[in-house]
Amino acid sequence: MDKEQEMPEKIRIVGLEEHVVLPVLQEAWTRAGLPQTPQRGYGDEPFAQRLRDVGDRRLADMDDQGVDVAVLSLASPGVQNLAPADAVSVAREANDELAAVVAGNPKRFQALAAIPTPDPKAAVAELERAVSQFGFRGAMLYGRTGDKLADAPEFDDLYAAAARLRVPLHFHPQTPVQPVLDAYYSGLGGVGMGLATAGLGWYYDLGVQYLRMIFSGVFDRHPELQVIAGHWGEVILFYLDHTGIMAPNAGLERPLADYFRQNFWVAGSGTVSERYLRWTAEVIGTARMLYSTDYPYTFGTRPGGFPFLDTSGGVARSFLEQAPFTAEEKAAIGSGNWERLTGHVVANPGQRSAV
Repeated sequence: MDKEQEMPEKIRIVGLEEHVVLPVLQEAWTRAGLPQTPQRGYGDEPFAQRLRDVGDRRLADMDDQGVDVAVLSLASPGVQNLAPADAVSVAREANDELAAVVAGNPKRFQALAAIPTPDPKAAVAELERAVSQFGFRGAMLYGRTGDKLADAPEFDDLYAAAARLRVPLHFHPQTPVQPVLDAYYSGLGGVGMGLATAGLGWYYDLGVQYLRMIFSGVFDRHPELQVIAGHWGEVILFYLDHTGIMAPNAGLERPLADYFRQNFWVAGSGTVSERYLRWTAEVIGTARMLYSTDYPYTFGTRPGGFPFLDTSGGVARSFLEQAPFTAEEKAAIGSGNWERLTGHVVANPGQRSAV
């Protein structure tokens, strides 16, 4: 066997939490009175420009990271902070635009649908439209809808539809409610809001909602429902050996850890920490691990030289290539598990819209 034949095959990497802000979404956020920050794509800072770009700049950054395919989704909180009528129209237009981007470069882009959860009936219809007509691989949700948490009964039909369509729902955090901000993150100056969001608060906020979904019986009613958790499981994987004592009290049909091994898939969201990588593999196994970079939130971000939140300069690829797993496991995490989960979805452009 010659040297070329001995070289391992290059890992194909699909990043499935890669964010974008579209004009229709910014216009809706502006009408809704959201702060116009670079983190939502406003302004001319390079970060904001990257968030808005779905062309050459994004492709160049993907090449820089070593990412082959980006699964595009709206930045948090998507349309979930909008009035029902606005949420429906903006989600529909955003999905149309995302579909056009994917159609223009299907080798490099896929998409997760925006879902108008403020109108639960329309949410089901839009998920069905996005999957059946555009071939979207699932949907991106953002935990709370207004003051309603993810386990609210009105979302049961949406979860049933996702299970029936066999597509995953990827949840992304959003800012905790104001009483939580006031109680836990006030009085810290500029650090407070950072701690409440990307520093820590996001992950607790969403992790608790995952537990509420389990304890309220969402996965017992919909055992085929598949959920993708970013940020290495939003904290709760690190406490399963403790929190699991609550399973009998809640009358669960399975041990708590089983829900994470049968209904959840976990990605790192660009946090390139081998400790978290190893822990996740130990808890749920590499067969349920996916890959994501959380672009552009972890691109060129090394304040003070902090090494764990920057996937630029080839780090997104080298982190996986150097992981302490077999070649087969690395290939599965890079893209094989994603294809196993969503590869059955095929676009049907000729189908009439159901909405």
